[in-house]
Amino acid sequence: MAVTISDVAKEAGVSTSTVSKVLNNWSSISPATCERVHEAIKKLHYTPNARAVSFAKGASHNILFLSSLKKEEAYRNPHMFDILCGVRRTLAEHGYTLMLTDFPDTAEPQEYLTGLIGKGLADGILIHGSCSFPQLSRLLTESRFPHIHIGHPGPGSRMCWIDTNNGLAGQFAAQHMLECGYEKVAFIGERRTDHISTQRLNGFLGGMYDYGYRVPDEYIRYTDSTREDACRQTHEVLSLPVPPRAFICENNTLALGVVKALHERQLQIPDEAAFLTFDSYPYSSIIDPTPTVIDIDVYDLGVQAAQMLLRKLENPTLLVQAYTTLPVLRQGLSTVLAF
Repeated sequence: MAVTISDVAKEAGVSTSTVSKVLNNWSSISPATCERVHEAIKKLHYTPNARAVSFAKGASHNILFLSSLKKEEAYRNPHMFDILCGVRRTLAEHGYTLMLTDFPDTAEPQEYLTGLIGKGLADGILIHGSCSFPQLSRLLTESRFPHIHIGHPGPGSRMCWIDTNNGLAGQFAAQHMLECGYEKVAFIGERRTDHISTQRLNGFLGGMYDYGYRVPDEYIRYTDSTREDACRQTHEVLSLPVPPRAFICENNTLALGVVKALHERQLQIPDEAAFLTFDSYPYSSIIDPTPTVIDIDVYDLGVQAAQMLLRKLENPTLLVQAYTTLPVLRQGLSTVLAF
């Protein structure tokens, strides 16, 4: 039969609460009592239960990760899992476990989140941007529960957040296109309401403007986020009286549609039409030719999100609001530098 804390207390001649205080290094316990307790622990070969010790300290050493986990989520939001892997490894290195929980499909998700916080299941929470809702900022700031929101929550938010600089990624795309000598550049984006697509578009437009180029409105195309619509939009913009020489694709799915349209038009890439895309995952390896990519290490984003949450746990008054993980250009065969 396993030795319990009650057995240790009986052997040492103290109460179980005293044994618990000794295990948690309470300064109010006399050195003599501490010595008796430790001698009893050694004699009985008692191993404290880590969960019980954490509970006594008022900490669970567990972190919640709230995200949407619906069917086919891996296809709709592939980067979330790389972020999750970075988070898990970093927390494990600091002795924390990670509990993945699904965003509830209810009209009042704040009640679900309030319940999770109130149960004391975790010391903090990481919230993927796919789980934002109007009451989230108020709930977290009023409860003062340690948190990091992965993704910019919007202007004026008092939440702690971390995000990649998608606007800067758009600027990098503009700079590369101009370095290649492509002055007429179209942007194939997602829906108008997509936050990341809008950030990348604004960065691209700003980057072009900084070098003295204005992108015509008809060169900016929004899609329903499918390859088929990206293909259709590309055909339309190529039919303009002055068609673009190059395309910036907001993601790999849209890049597949753009490439399909260029092949259907029998345009040689990159000699007659060039393109680049953001992110090296999930389809860049099967796009022909190998695309030039503005890439962001989202695994590193997860690492840094976890590190910031750990800092928040050490200093609850810390306000974390930061961009991190700079974009990197990966030259492929879909653009060619001018010489």
